[in-house]
Amino acid sequence: MPRYILKRILMLVPVLFGVSLVSFSLLHMVPGDPAILLAGEQADEAFINKVRSDYGLDQPLYVQYIHFITHVVRGDFGISIRNREPVIKLLKERFLFTVQLSFLSILIAGFIGLIAGVISSTKQYSLFDHMSMIGALFGISMPIFWLGLLLMLVFSVQLRWFPSGGKGTFLHLILPAIALGAASSAVIARMTRASMLEVIRQDYIRTARANGLKEFVVIYKHALKNAMIPVITVFGLEFGYMLGGAVLTETVFSLPGVGRLMVEGIFQRDYPVVQGSMLLVATTFVLVNLLTDIAYAFFDPRIRYE
Repeated sequence: MPRYILKRILMLVPVLFGVSLVSFSLLHMVPGDPAILLAGEQADEAFINKVRSDYGLDQPLYVQYIHFITHVVRGDFGISIRNREPVIKLLKERFLFTVQLSFLSILIAGFIGLIAGVISSTKQYSLFDHMSMIGALFGISMPIFWLGLLLMLVFSVQLRWFPSGGKGTFLHLILPAIALGAASSAVIARMTRASMLEVIRQDYIRTARANGLKEFVVIYKHALKNAMIPVITVFGLEFGYMLGGAVLTETVFSLPGVGRLMVEGIFQRDYPVVQGSMLLVATTFVLVNLLTDIAYAFFDPRIRYE
């Protein structure tokens, strides 16, 4: 196990290198000059050139990239062009909020998805099964921004149960978490149902029932545990998706997270902020996948990592 974990951590190096190279290339292909945005459209050419020189924007692209990578290796993501603050400081302030939102979303998605999937599999072709799968289809199909606006309209504007956005108490996270976790709960429900239907047809489940075990024990102790391997994979992928997919949610609900910081950085041509945000999200996604692989061994003792 330790060798496997070390191997996966070492795999971070080429992944992050690729992410940094792609993000750097795409950012510099976007039209617009950050020096003009900083100096203002009314600034003369001499002042604009001075701004480019101060931020190293007048250097060749390969020189800028090497400069960026050498600083990242030392834990320095650079200085924000717009805010003139260290990028690492901005990420620290926002990343914790994004993790809190994503964690609450995956809890909601997992709770709804697992319960709906298990009940649907044990009551196949029943009214609940049909209704839950139709609901899952709607959950997958609805865009996050549309669902977020709908939740704000109903629960914030009309019913006034929850705040419409911003950061404050735990209540400020409820609507964004539901909007972000809706599609994930649908995916988890469908995967749980499919996996459970395959497991409950196995001989050992039939044997457990023949031995007189209660149906609750058969389903939740024997069937569900053996059906969890593909579901865990979905959990890991969906949580990683939430960390990166929180961009729309944080923008709609005006939340101070990494996603919104990344969007602001793109519009402002703030290269260090965007590159630092993408590297952070990529690193977190890879680490989540590693934890997912380790969780396999807990649910299935036959799995061993050499």
